[in-house]
Amino acid sequence: MHELPDREPGDAAGLAQLQEHYRVFAEVEAAPVSPRYARWASGVAEDTDLLQRLLALPAAKRQANLLFAFAQFHGVQAEQWAEARAQILNGWAQIAATMRGRATQTNEPGRIAALNLAFSAIQDDDDAPLALIEVGASAGLCLYPDAWPTRYLHAGQPDRELVPPEGSLRSAVQLRCELSGLEAPRALPRVGYRAGIDLNPLDLTDAADQRWLESLIWPGMEYRIPRIRAGAEILAQDPPEMFAGDLNDRLAHVLDQVPAGMTPVVFHTAVLAYLSRQDRRRFRSQVEAVGVRWVSNEGIRIIEGIAEQLPRESEAESGFVLSLDGEPLARTAPHGQAARALRR
Repeated sequence: MHELPDREPGDAAGLAQLQEHYRVFAEVEAAPVSPRYARWASGVAEDTDLLQRLLALPAAKRQANLLFAFAQFHGVQAEQWAEARAQILNGWAQIAATMRGRATQTNEPGRIAALNLAFSAIQDDDDAPLALIEVGASAGLCLYPDAWPTRYLHAGQPDRELVPPEGSLRSAVQLRCELSGLEAPRALPRVGYRAGIDLNPLDLTDAADQRWLESLIWPGMEYRIPRIRAGAEILAQDPPEMFAGDLNDRLAHVLDQVPAGMTPVVFHTAVLAYLSRQDRRRFRSQVEAVGVRWVSNEGIRIIEGIAEQLPRESEAESGFVLSLDGEPLARTAPHGQAARALRR
């Protein structure tokens, strides 16, 4: 995931930056997985009227996945851009108002399969149960890496299937992750505490919140919906602690809640791109100052210093770099479906 456009309305450079955001979204993010969104994003990139409307929104509200999610939320399902454009413009007042009131809160349990590569490394260092704190947690679905049966596939090698112990939380849906040049975890992590921080935590017992979360799933990826519904069942059995507020303002308080005898782990996926560079630095300095373990799964240029360690990795590739304590571990697919060794 790339940095979001941040120029002010009326700025010609801001218009060009926003056009580039939509072009990259079409060609890099959407094209491999969602032809409809690729067509829509290509259309927006050439649509000065709609780009100007987007520039009138706050910078964090202009990105493609938020616009398209709310178009879906308000009933836009057209395959071709011309029809979708007419519907978006016809309902613009309602769509824009909703965009101002909500944020992108994709909560994809499939990412757990990739995050486990880092969680298992932490567990190898310290056998204590993990106290997981997710910033930008949405509904908290990724706080349950111990509850999802997970199959790791590696060409030329037997699959490795990890399952929760009998009698513990267990999803009815299995996660899958294809590995290349990486060793699969030997076991699911042991988790003793779960907490999430989000500006607006979602409650999946609320039908509107669940519909919003499902609206964030891209056309062509409807197979992800059963994972959200299975995750909602897990949350209903054992809800995590959820804290509303800015991650930088709330982190110290949440860390204070961690029970003794556990290893605190702060983690996030596709979250820091929504922060200013100054706020990213503030977050990192907080994490490093308290000495907790830190798992980051973000675009290659979102965490300072990561891209410089990986001169052979391309920024044009979709997905994230998984890092542990600021050290890159793997290149991961956007929804945890694959992970590969890094080119160094």
